[in-house]
Amino acid sequence: MTRAAVGLGANLGDAAASVRAAVQALATLPRTQLIAASRLYRSAAWGVTAQPDFVNAVAVIETGLAPRELLDALLAIERRFGRTRVAGERWGPRTLDLDLLLFGEETIDAPGLQVPHPRLHERAFALLPLLEAWPGADIPGIGPVASCAAAMAAGALDPLP
Repeated sequence: MTRAAVGLGANLGDAAASVRAAVQALATLPRTQLIAASRLYRSAAWGVTAQPDFVNAVAVIETGLAPRELLDALLAIERRFGRTRVAGERWGPRTLDLDLLLFGEETIDAPGLQVPHPRLHERAFALLPLLEAWPGADIPGIGPVASCAAAMAAGALDPLP
């Protein structure tokens, strides 16, 4: 079993309900157990900023799935929540976005799969919920999540009730 971190985000429809339901969907994956989940946070859109704010969270799982199997399962959950990925489109509005942030201590650079997530250490909306859900996590090639988070401006995130 491998410990993995999944970033969740949504900004269309009832984004908070979608993120909460997606956390529960992760718990139903084969050979997978939900270990922890952060609170939900509201953050301004990143990249393309002319869109609604996002609701973000991080879930930590233990899984017997291989990295590609897990990614395929995440994409299937996105589709169940109405997500349609368009080739070449980045940072747009979405009903649900699931990103494989960490997969144990592995570093993976394959077509369509990069772990750790390439900009994880630069994004407060992923890094701070990750610190909450998995305080002892390390980002391979970067260092402890706690050290990276110390440099982040937490004011950019608003915890949701």
